[in-house]
Amino acid sequence: MTIIDKQQSAAQRLLGAQKPKTIEGPDTVSWAPGRGKGPSGEPQPAADQKGRRRAPGTDAVRAGTLAASGRPTVRPPAASHLSDEQVADLGRELDAVRDGILAKRGATDAAYIRKVIRVQRGLEFAGRTCLLGANHKLAWVAGTAMLSVAKIIENMEIGHNVLHGQWDWMRDPDIHSTTWEWDFVTPSKAWQNTHNDMHHRWTNVIGKDRDVGYNVLRVDRDQPWEPKHVLNPVINAGLAPIFEWGIALYDLELDRVKTGEKSKAELFRDLRVVGAKAAKQFAKDYAATPLAAQLLTGSGKSALLATATANGLRNIWAHAVIFCGHFPEGAETFTEEMVEGETRGDWYVRQMIGSANISGSKAMHFMTGNLSHQVEHHLFPDLPSNRYAEVAVQVREICERYGLPYNIGPLHRQVGSTWGKIFRLALPNRG
Repeated sequence: MTIIDKQQSAAQRLLGAQKPKTIEGPDTVSWAPGRGKGPSGEPQPAADQKGRRRAPGTDAVRAGTLAASGRPTVRPPAASHLSDEQVADLGRELDAVRDGILAKRGATDAAYIRKVIRVQRGLEFAGRTCLLGANHKLAWVAGTAMLSVAKIIENMEIGHNVLHGQWDWMRDPDIHSTTWEWDFVTPSKAWQNTHNDMHHRWTNVIGKDRDVGYNVLRVDRDQPWEPKHVLNPVINAGLAPIFEWGIALYDLELDRVKTGEKSKAELFRDLRVVGAKAAKQFAKDYAATPLAAQLLTGSGKSALLATATANGLRNIWAHAVIFCGHFPEGAETFTEEMVEGETRGDWYVRQMIGSANISGSKAMHFMTGNLSHQVEHHLFPDLPSNRYAEVAVQVREICERYGLPYNIGPLHRQVGSTWGKIFRLALPNRG
């Protein structure tokens, strides 16, 4: 390849030009109820028990199907007023909402994500360039700000959503759930396992959803209180600025190793993968940029402080958004009885009453990766994130019509509510 060819290739990557190469496979790697039908009319999962994938372009769902009819052993209190027929009707209405977005999904959406990626990469490049002269206050502030925003955009609006398979329908190898490796310590595959497979299937089910408290916090009255929980607020405050490292440790599933569900061989394999990813992240942020700054302007220490600050700010923001979507007052939790015999409509109901939204401006929604629309994301984790705002209008109307709560509030209120619960649950239950 000539120098000109290399320059053209780099320019194509920067501009987000489509490649002739495409990736085949399902349109999602998220656990979501699919409606593909087998020979006898039963729902077809995206993968069988051996992990073999279904044909591309079909409606996808993880192994482990929902009941075709009936009701769970116990319905959640917030939905106890609904009949089986109403739940089925609600499910069909939400299916129609999803189908409406799929029918419109196309070039506009593809252009959106490519533009976001271009903006994010431009911000990161500009931020790191400014930090080469980080001894100058203006360069430090500008570089840190741009790098922080770039990292937030990459994690929230790009990485998280790409890894859900929201853009797999484009068949672009550069924007695909099987190829994307995000700017976060935990490897993409580990995140997809604990988040896409487990959390989205068993959202807020005590004993099944390991995201409830992330094994270190007590965030629900039904979690047994232990003396260590008096440190709830301290642990949460310490977790926020190092959130990516906490998630990397969590994704190792050490609790499953203790119970024997995960072998030590699997743990050592995962440790090697996490170690390689951590080394790459460390080299990029804490070695390459500071070293270049030191060699060029003697600004190595200032650049190191700036990259650490950018990572800390990104972690605090990600922690706040994720916790506001799952743990504020009013976000329901569920017992295992409530998911035994769960139908498609019941799964939808659980996502709606177990999640919480954040109200705000378009800029705020963008900076949260549209996870401010957490209710809609949990209903449709594989729909393009830029469509959640229009979906939210329909979902809220459906909730009101069926008498279901729609948890939404401004960021400060949801943050305050979440922290209030964390403080309160540091102590044993009263009554």
